[in-house]
Amino acid sequence: MITINNLDFHYPQQAQLLESLTLHLQAGKIHGLLGKNGEGKSTLLKLISGLVFPTKGQINVLGFKPKERNPEMLQDIYFIPEEFPEFPVSISNLEKIYAPFYPKYNGEQFNKYLNEFEISSKKSELNKLSQGQKKKVMIAFGLATNTKLLLMDEPTNGLDIPSKGQFRRMVASVEQSDKCIIISTHQVRDLENLIDSIIIMEQHQILFNQSTESICQKLLFKESEFIPEDKNPIFAEKSLRGVAQIYENIDNESSTIDIELLFNALLAEKYKICQLFDN
Repeated sequence: MITINNLDFHYPQQAQLLESLTLHLQAGKIHGLLGKNGEGKSTLLKLISGLVFPTKGQINVLGFKPKERNPEMLQDIYFIPEEFPEFPVSISNLEKIYAPFYPKYNGEQFNKYLNEFEISSKKSELNKLSQGQKKKVMIAFGLATNTKLLLMDEPTNGLDIPSKGQFRRMVASVEQSDKCIIISTHQVRDLENLIDSIIIMEQHQILFNQSTESICQKLLFKESEFIPEDKNPIFAEKSLRGVAQIYENIDNESSTIDIELLFNALLAEKYKICQLFDN
């Protein structure tokens, strides 16, 4: 669904933001895109959706080159940015204006998602809503477009705790067999039990791209009051309950992925961890 090879990108008169980036993603998965500030996560989503163009390298999305802005491609991509411009229109008029661009748009789904987010009136003016309320509207609309490719940049920023739970349930309920969903976020706890793969960027490249199934097969996550003397974790850090640890999963034990711990481990011990997945 997405093929990126040796991509470079920089904004005019600025330093290189993405360098020799390669990424291949298939349909049927929800991908979590993680990385420190400034790594280029938001820009990568814009490149995929055709909002900015690479300075070098190749991108193929849904069989098209995004820079050509082919209407057949655009009607199957929906991008939810982190922040929204002021829209001096009602929710109802937003739907009337933009829904025709998406052939698989479902108005009943939009109403259902708005109700789940407790937005009762489509007469509300978007520019008079809080940032969190705007985000709820755009998430609801984005899911209702039923595009093959859904890109979300920090979708849970501005959402309260109940709304974050609603967001996870909505995304998890989407029929994913022919869809690809990419969620870029710093709120890693919001992605737990939702994503199917984890993509981590470092130094403007893709450092790590593995399915959660593969991660559980290769790595063992544990937490205890202290590290046993006979154990040698790949990575460990202090936690509220003692020490959180990652080991090579030699005995094929079952554990739950700690995304934040994995992210910190990759930044500290990337060669050790990446070598396990190269074998």
